[in-house]
Amino acid sequence: MRSLQFCAAHTWPSAVFNCDLHCHSTCSDGLLQAAAVAARAASNGVDLLALTDHDNLDGLPAARAAAEAAGMSLVNGVEISIEWESLQIHILGYAFDPADPALNAGLAAIRSGRIDRARRISAELEKVGIDGAFDGAMRLAANPSLISRAHFGRFLVDSGVRKDLRSVFESYLVPGRPGYVDHRWATLADALGWISSAGGLAAVAHPGRYKLSRPDMRRFLAEYKDLGGRAIEVVSGSHTQEHVDTFGRLAREYGFLASRGSDFHGPGESYFDLGQLAPLPDGLKPIWDVF
Repeated sequence: MRSLQFCAAHTWPSAVFNCDLHCHSTCSDGLLQAAAVAARAASNGVDLLALTDHDNLDGLPAARAAAEAAGMSLVNGVEISIEWESLQIHILGYAFDPADPALNAGLAAIRSGRIDRARRISAELEKVGIDGAFDGAMRLAANPSLISRAHFGRFLVDSGVRKDLRSVFESYLVPGRPGYVDHRWATLADALGWISSAGGLAAVAHPGRYKLSRPDMRRFLAEYKDLGGRAIEVVSGSHTQEHVDTFGRLAREYGFLASRGSDFHGPGESYFDLGQLAPLPDGLKPIWDVF
């Protein structure tokens, strides 16, 4: 079993290799503790896992210990919240030094604004007759500094407002809906700079989810590449086959490495379980080939 700390060079057998490079634990907005996420991935046949909690590295030691116990490799990961032209986008970082000061300071700065955003979300929900959302969401957040829209979504489901998390987001927690608030995140340059300073490499998370026109997506990808971005997530739990085809084609055009990740948050809340995704399309260079 290969233990990946950061920036280690390996060649992986692509044809039979099962990697999942996008998932979450209770250290951000997942339902399972980091060790349980790693154990579940190993039991599902994952060969290489990246735990990518939002703006937080706290789960990495426990995930690594569980991965090693199960004979599975783990690469350091994180999902960083950024803002690009008033749109929230997520950037995945991989194979970095988790002790890097610039990376840790940047993530701490992002986390510091989450509680204020949560209070504003709660205030907006009160305007449409939903009371107690802040306290309810905080009770569901294992780490209050990482309270997220997912915690509000779970509160609203538990309260009977909607039947599942997906319908809650569509009705309340996305732009144009009553529980959504703008928030100032890091910039694209910030995130890529932090990942680079820590010796890692970046990938755009689930690009098919962003409400960008084709020209705007091209402008974003061009800026991302100019700033040092090297990969995009082609196969994602929330991608349709059309998304896979589109972003596979864009990866080839821009020379990006291709990533694969379920975006697993927990049983019953995710499109796919850990390690259960389709393989990358032919003709793409996998990101794990450069770890």
